Amino acid sequence: MNYSKYDERQKLYQYKSLLEEIMKYGEDNPSPMLDGNTGEPLYTREIHGIQRKYNILKDGAPVITERDISGFYKSAIGELFAFINGVHTNEGLREFGCKFWSPWVTEEKCQKRGLETGDLGPGSYGSAFHDFPTADGQMFNQFKEIDLQMRERPELKTHLISPWIPYYTIRNSNNKQKVVVCPCHGWIHFNIINGRLDMTMWQRSCDVILGLPSNLTQYTALLLAMAKTHNLEPGVFCHQISNAHIYNNTFEYAEEMLNRDPEPLPTLNIINEHDSIFDYRKDDFELSDYHPKEKILKIPVGV
Repeated sequence: MNYSKYDERQKLYQYKSLLEEIMKYGEDNPSPMLDGNTGEPLYTREIHGIQRKYNILKDGAPVITERDISGFYKSAIGELFAFINGVHTNEGLREFGCKFWSPWVTEEKCQKRGLETGDLGPGSYGSAFHDFPTADGQMFNQFKEIDLQMRERPELKTHLISPWIPYYTIRNSNNKQKVVVCPCHGWIHFNIINGRLDMTMWQRSCDVILGLPSNLTQYTALLLAMAKTHNLEPGVFCHQISNAHIYNNTFEYAEEMLNRDPEPLPTLNIINEHDSIFDYRKDDFELSDYHPKEKILKIPVGV
């Protein structure tokens, strides 16, 4: 891939400006989540309707530099490719190198939704991406069919994938949720134009401190992999967020990063190429030109 030279890239402030916008102008809203360390109820400070664009080869890969995430970026990539392959259990995710789902698939949380311990549920990303249930009781593999559509009809504007199965995610007096965490991201639209693959990823909900760094990295990896398998140049990654928020127990980390100046974005390369999107794994990607600020350790999680 023909990335621009690192010393020619400009510093970008998309992440830092989002932190600032939420902290200054966001509204506080109660949350059903609890602090994973203290068990105390949490609230979020949030804003609605965000868009950021990244020209991958020109700007670099949107891997944040306001703190060092080199220790876990591959786990995030592993998570997404696990979901693409239909994984919906904690054990399956760990086989793909993603080890951070355990707090959400405890016996208590799974039993509450009628699930086996460790099962994310039939409303999870893996089930929706790979085994979307149809009206006639069949399973529809969205990535497989969209991949084929992109090859046969690249001009179409319907290369769209959704993680949302409404009858497993809606909670009311008529319907019981069948997923431990409703999909937050993964509405994906691919667009092929002039030998280039652009991608928009829309997400309904985004924890800007903990979730966003992983989301940006894993979907950049997806764009690179899809472009490679279709012999296209990776283009623009457009990221849209409906509800962007920061939990009150991480305000101090937002303030700390607001005092740091970002560096130019790094390079994310594919080091092992595959013909099929289903064959990609976390170790097929390598980060370079990465010069972040220091790590922030032990950021608390809301569960």
